[in-house]
Amino acid sequence: MIKGFVRYSLFAFVAVALVYGGYRMLTPAATKTTPTENAEKEEHADSVTLSDAKIETAGIELVKASAGVLRDSLLLNGIVQPNQESLVQVTPRFPGIVRDVRKRIGDRVQKGDVLAIVESNQSLTPYELKAALAGTVIDRQTTLGEYASEQKPAFVIADLSSVWVDFSVYRRDLKRVSIGDQVLIDPADGGPTIEAKVSYLSPVGSSDTQSATARAVVTNSEQRLRPGLFITGRLTLAEKKVGVAVKSSALQTWENRTVVFVRNGEKFEARDVEIGERDPQFVEITFGVLEGDVYAAQNSFIIKAELGKGSGDND
Repeated sequence: MIKGFVRYSLFAFVAVALVYGGYRMLTPAATKTTPTENAEKEEHADSVTLSDAKIETAGIELVKASAGVLRDSLLLNGIVQPNQESLVQVTPRFPGIVRDVRKRIGDRVQKGDVLAIVESNQSLTPYELKAALAGTVIDRQTTLGEYASEQKPAFVIADLSSVWVDFSVYRRDLKRVSIGDQVLIDPADGGPTIEAKVSYLSPVGSSDTQSATARAVVTNSEQRLRPGLFITGRLTLAEKKVGVAVKSSALQTWENRTVVFVRNGEKFEARDVEIGERDPQFVEITFGVLEGDVYAAQNSFIIKAELGKGSGDND
């Protein structure tokens, strides 16, 4: 009886083993996921291909990661003024009637150019009003047939190759600003910032705004700064050099990770990064991006959107 039980148990074990082996053989091979396939899926999930044409259309700016300088800074609001040391008011020598007007606001003139002809009331003879320096006519207070008086300037001419930028510094920040401090001026024209230095600090303040003036004399050969326009500047208080820095706009959050989209061949990869210190424009990268890597600096959110759709040029 015991031998019969042992034989039965052995038969049942062999039967179960055969059934399990048959099930494994009949299971489709496609259900198996190899490590290589896992890696390919993970790579596809964190990368997207965009053509050069699509990058240009989307306005994605590509920049090489490099060493940079982070700045502790103070944001200031200001206004562009003509350089008062390169400005003249042209006033009639004798009162009289304006018989001819040769120049208008916006005209560029050379020293000695005739601005207008005035007929003197005393001698009834005409005389010429001439430019006292080369520059641009920025104001005109006379018209044809009008009575011109020596009490009022007829023209104002300014050499706009350099201008004053007057910044308002609030009283709480006055101790932080010194003559010689660097200031980065943003003309808001899409171009790069303009570097200048503070050359004057007003010894008096304004009772209305509770602020004082910090002035920078700025070279304006390209005429990017126009008198009368408001402007912003970032005063540098301290600087720190870092090994690798990227633009702050390059940082994106993807699947709860901080990433930078680095271009590798035709693909953008979501590269995990660790960040250090930062300023309003740049952020230090301590891990994840190497010097020389090409990354998406502006409009990187478009790459994130394409990655989320799993599309790009992969369709």
